[in-house]
Amino acid sequence: MKKVLFIDRDGTIIKETADEQIDAFEKMIFYPRVFTYLGKIAQELDYELVMITNQDGLGTDSFPEDTFWPVHNFILKSFENEGVVFNKVFLDRTFPHENADTRKPGTGLLTEYFSDEYDLENSFVIGDRLTDMELAKNLGSKGIFINDNTNLGTGEITIKREELNGHIVLESNDWQKIYEFLKLKDRVAEISRKTNETDICIKLNLDGTGKSTINTGLEFFDHMLDQIARHGQMDLNVQVKGDLEVDEHHTIEDTAIALGEVFGKALGSKLGIERYGFCLPMDDCLAQVAIDFGGRNWLVWEADFKREMIGKMPTEMFFHFFKSFTDGAKANLNVKAEGTNEHHKIEAIFKAFAKAIKVAVKRDPEKMILPSTKGML
Repeated sequence: MKKVLFIDRDGTIIKETADEQIDAFEKMIFYPRVFTYLGKIAQELDYELVMITNQDGLGTDSFPEDTFWPVHNFILKSFENEGVVFNKVFLDRTFPHENADTRKPGTGLLTEYFSDEYDLENSFVIGDRLTDMELAKNLGSKGIFINDNTNLGTGEITIKREELNGHIVLESNDWQKIYEFLKLKDRVAEISRKTNETDICIKLNLDGTGKSTINTGLEFFDHMLDQIARHGQMDLNVQVKGDLEVDEHHTIEDTAIALGEVFGKALGSKLGIERYGFCLPMDDCLAQVAIDFGGRNWLVWEADFKREMIGKMPTEMFFHFFKSFTDGAKANLNVKAEGTNEHHKIEAIFKAFAKAIKVAVKRDPEKMILPSTKGML
């Protein structure tokens, strides 16, 4: 099935004007780097490119066609010269008050895409208006919002995230960021693990923003897992029901195994990742954590604790947590920590662990190669 990028013109690839009419060459300004990165999208990614644009009143005395087509054709030819060819160009000239189905957000011009030939669920509408995001919803696609906030003569457009009904996935008029988003995509994984001792569900977005919802029944453990999300800038949802009436062992160990497995699942092919990484101070403590998502499990642990418990978490379980994580993730992990405050020491370890992961899973969209001479990880 074919994926499509439905791309608006004015305010998306060329800057909008106050009168909303690009009817002269001197009014035409391309967005920075649009040729470079739309070119890379066309060459490297498997999307059909479709332009869809509302040109209100085109053909009337106030917007004659002979001023529109020379500029429009020049835009298309300029992109074609850079290897960017639009498979189709759809143009609606209906006035807004006429509410024609051919006018965005209506889908009247796009009926051919409602077929088994096209994968609309994984297609995108790229535009600068609410109508573009509404079009994405009507197509069953996703939206990429170009946040220009240009003065259009009627005041600045301010669009709030909650107005976009969940279809916004990016706010940027930087085509490099759009290219990186489309090429890299979010690495999302989910895993459920149920035994006679624990029932665990974990959802992970490696490319999130640091949001977390953690509930293991152990508040200090929740606090440590939150450090991974917050300092690793990943979204993490961990829900655990364990046999805490027995003790904490199964809950902590099984959560670590599942967490490692969901990391391995989210990393997928590991193309383009940095692979390695963190040294982090916290008051009296210094924690050093190095990780390698290289496909083999190993743990070096050099951290001693003088207290039996921190919160309701046995300090002996810290080793077991990281050992179980390396088993699940098939990763090498080297942990060292020194200091006098036991709480600070383990918190510094979890923060350094999160930072090490952040460094290791970072990707370079320009170098999507496997970081290994073996040919596999």
